[in-house]
Amino acid sequence: MTDFAKTKSLFHLPAGLLYLDGNSLGPLPRAAADRVGAMMQQEWGDLLVTAWTRADWINQPSRVGNRVGKLIGAPAGSVVMGDTLSIKLYQALASALEMSAERKIILSDSGNFPTDLYMAQGLIKSLDRGYELQLCEPEEIENRLSAEVAVLMLTEVDYRSGRLHDMRSLTEKAHEDGILTIWDLAHSAGALPVRVADCDVDFAVGCSYKYLNSGPGGPAFIYVAPRLVEQVQPALCGWLGHQAPFDFGLDYRPAAGIERMRIGTPPILQLTALEASLDIWDMVDIEDVRAVSIELSSLFIELVEASCPELELASPRDERRRGSQVSFRFEHGYAAMRALIDRGLIGDFRAPDIMRFGFTPLYLEAGEVRKAALIIEDVMSNRLWDRPRYHEHSPVT
Repeated sequence: MTDFAKTKSLFHLPAGLLYLDGNSLGPLPRAAADRVGAMMQQEWGDLLVTAWTRADWINQPSRVGNRVGKLIGAPAGSVVMGDTLSIKLYQALASALEMSAERKIILSDSGNFPTDLYMAQGLIKSLDRGYELQLCEPEEIENRLSAEVAVLMLTEVDYRSGRLHDMRSLTEKAHEDGILTIWDLAHSAGALPVRVADCDVDFAVGCSYKYLNSGPGGPAFIYVAPRLVEQVQPALCGWLGHQAPFDFGLDYRPAAGIERMRIGTPPILQLTALEASLDIWDMVDIEDVRAVSIELSSLFIELVEASCPELELASPRDERRRGSQVSFRFEHGYAAMRALIDRGLIGDFRAPDIMRFGFTPLYLEAGEVRKAALIIEDVMSNRLWDRPRYHEHSPVT
């Protein structure tokens, strides 16, 4: 059984603050600052450029990728780190379309994260080969699968509502029609058990700065099924994805396996911070994380609904269909969230009316959930949100 009291002690959590926004930015692992500081002094500082080999920086994206791979059910050698989630999604989608050249439809849903849709739209425009992005409601995905669809591109956990797609079932049904699948795991990795290999997923991508706690701007990851990876021809042919980058040949030749999905110079500082976080994850059973996150989120729903009738549950009530977050709708959700933050409860707001809260057992306990519910009750029942300063919008929500 995971010792969550122990894991909580390994994070920096400001006194008097209730942090229910780890699904947007995970808190700082205490060891990360020292780890990155030591890397800067002993490796960057003392070894300088020789650290690429003497500190093995060159292989860090794959080494860390293997550790992240364990959290998403991927075999060794099938995950690599680097770049941003948007770039990794672009890579996966471009490769999948090339492997399904006769089909022209990319199918996604209205709950997908907008950036994923933007990247698809941009790729379609630049390719100019008649591709089409089709969207439907999440519940309609299965009925929209057909032999005309090239790629099914979904985010497993809806960023607004926390609704959870059935990865296994949808992947299986997509494959029956010869459709390649791309799963965005931004709100899944580190939040719930993910089994990309068991579900026979073709491509998966995700970020590391949410539940995996690598810090703002932390590197993304990409998974390609081993049965497909040698067929993949990268659309972004980067130097470090080359078969022999230090031969400096003028023509691109893809590296073997997942290494071909590397692009440019990896973010060594943030990969080092991520390694410090993954040391905590080595102590954790993801099944325990899932069980406790369900307990915490269910308690939260019960308490908030009992005291705040003006808030409407936007997340699935069935815990099996919900990720590790809970969202409520409220017409003045932006102002209400700002009022909560002023009182030491940090969640976040997603337009047009979603108040979103994340539940991470690695550092969140039931007592804190109860305190959070009391703060929400105070803000709502006393209309504390209805103050002019809370209605003034800031650049980040």
